[in-house]
Amino acid sequence: MKRVFFIVGPTATGKSEIAAEIAERLNAEIINADAFQIYRGLDRLTAKPEAATLAKTPHHLVGAVPLSEDMNVEKFRAAAVKAIRDIQARGKPVIVAGGSGLYVKALTHGLSPLPAADPKLRAQLNALSLDELCGQLLQLDPKIADHVDLKNRRRVTRALEICLLTGKSVSAQRVQVVAADAVRGVFVFRDRAELYERINRRVEKMFEQGVVDEVRAVRDFGSTAEKTLGLREIRALLAGEISEPECIAKIQLATRRYAKRQLTWFQRQDNFEPLNLSSHGSPEAIELIARNAQLAFSHTDD
Repeated sequence: MKRVFFIVGPTATGKSEIAAEIAERLNAEIINADAFQIYRGLDRLTAKPEAATLAKTPHHLVGAVPLSEDMNVEKFRAAAVKAIRDIQARGKPVIVAGGSGLYVKALTHGLSPLPAADPKLRAQLNALSLDELCGQLLQLDPKIADHVDLKNRRRVTRALEICLLTGKSVSAQRVQVVAADAVRGVFVFRDRAELYERINRRVEKMFEQGVVDEVRAVRDFGSTAEKTLGLREIRALLAGEISEPECIAKIQLATRRYAKRQLTWFQRQDNFEPLNLSSHGSPEAIELIARNAQLAFSHTDD
């Protein structure tokens, strides 16, 4: 993680714009750490950075993967590490910006070698309810709630599969391969009311810009892309099951809940300096973060 600086936080905080401004100043390049912006397509639904933001500096892992391809944290880490090495080989520093906690942690702490999926076992697990999966997982790994979202069926299934295949808890197999003091970055957030207002407005803007037509035009989704926030609600709208105002309200609520989970995740991490953007004007916040990033890059040059 030499010459790598992290800017993390919940959705709609303004990470992308801040990261691009700082990268432009410091001649750095950006690695995207958002699990859905990595996909090619659905630019509006995944709230990809605007063209003017992307033009400020090279961005990597934005729109890099087809929607039909399944992604996971192992694939992300491999792609991100390769991109970091390529950037650093050109003598430039790196800013990692995003809000997908597992993706960020894969870079800051590394990953343990884990077994590949077992089709026969996976079929058995897929036949169980989420409650049954969680019950078994908690019996095998009581500490798993600190690492896995127990409302996310895909992650619960994978964690249980790992426990059953290895005979060990997932918690015990998480190896920290990067020293905490080697990771530098900032956790940006906003006051809850302001963040929720930004989320609500962004969802409204998506609809103004044609997000429904964007979803209507896509046919081939992999199982990971199927989890894109707002996709299920827009499909319900296209099927005539809900009205557009209902659809907007449902996506706003789902996004606020997602942001709350992101806040909880990053508040538990001790790698990053917290910065409340509601207490600082944009220029002031950019100056503070840029100064920290410059110090981090200088420190790792020693």
